[in-house]
Amino acid sequence: MSVPSDLSLRSATAPTGVGLGLRGSFIAEVDAGAADGRVPFFEISPENHMHRGGAGPARLARIRERFPVLTHGLSMSIGGLEPLDSDYFATLREFLAPFGEHWHSDHLCFCGVDGKQLHDLLPVPFTSASARRLAARVREAADRLERPMAVENISYYLPLGVPSVDEPEFIAELLERADCGLVLDVNNVFVNATNHGFDARAWLARIPLARVVQLHIAGHEFWDDVEQTLIIDTHGAPVRTEVDELLAWVIERTGPLPVLLERDNNIPALPELLAERDRLQAVYDRALARRELAAGGQP
Repeated sequence: MSVPSDLSLRSATAPTGVGLGLRGSFIAEVDAGAADGRVPFFEISPENHMHRGGAGPARLARIRERFPVLTHGLSMSIGGLEPLDSDYFATLREFLAPFGEHWHSDHLCFCGVDGKQLHDLLPVPFTSASARRLAARVREAADRLERPMAVENISYYLPLGVPSVDEPEFIAELLERADCGLVLDVNNVFVNATNHGFDARAWLARIPLARVVQLHIAGHEFWDDVEQTLIIDTHGAPVRTEVDELLAWVIERTGPLPVLLERDNNIPALPELLAERDRLQAVYDRALARRELAAGGQP
């Protein structure tokens, strides 16, 4: 199959601009209207909501009435060796039903073995055989969920085995074989580039950007504040300027996309988080303006 020449993998009603991950520390404020007019969309991880009772489902339904909501999974374990979990998929399919035609995404990793959840996102082998196997699982996931799938590139600190292809080639082959979208996490690219010593923009230049349906952006922290030899993707700090620049580089080439600001640790008060969202929106808007200028004024 050929890589699409446009953004046809996206749903027609997909939001654009910089949105936020909806977190428990401020979900009540969002429900009360604190983000109205400030955030173009929210993203949730279904695993944090699927088995919740009480006031949670009604609150999420109210937020969904006012905002587009994208979904991003945590525990599908696309790279796992065991069969996809039928009970998990049945529950997830039912949960996703009210969320419209949007894709569902999960990480390009494995996160469990022998029926045990490892509570981490672990890398998969970068081989053509692995790309073929994982692509079949992505297609199966899309069939089970009855909606398009997208996968996200992860940060990793040690490769799994000896690669026979590099990561961009691996991802490109998987996306084509699975005919799916990519959630491109530019912070993960920066983290990996810094830790493993490659050029982040050269990496991005080899990714089929026409398959990108969404971007993720986040902050990271040093493992050792003294030596500063390793950075960890903690989602626990403001986004760095170098990551801003990668975001802009991609948006100049793709045009409008939903960009998700992730914050999972050291979550600031909602007004501070909204201020960072506004700063990133300005980065996004300037990138779109440069794209339009380069195209001779055509959006």
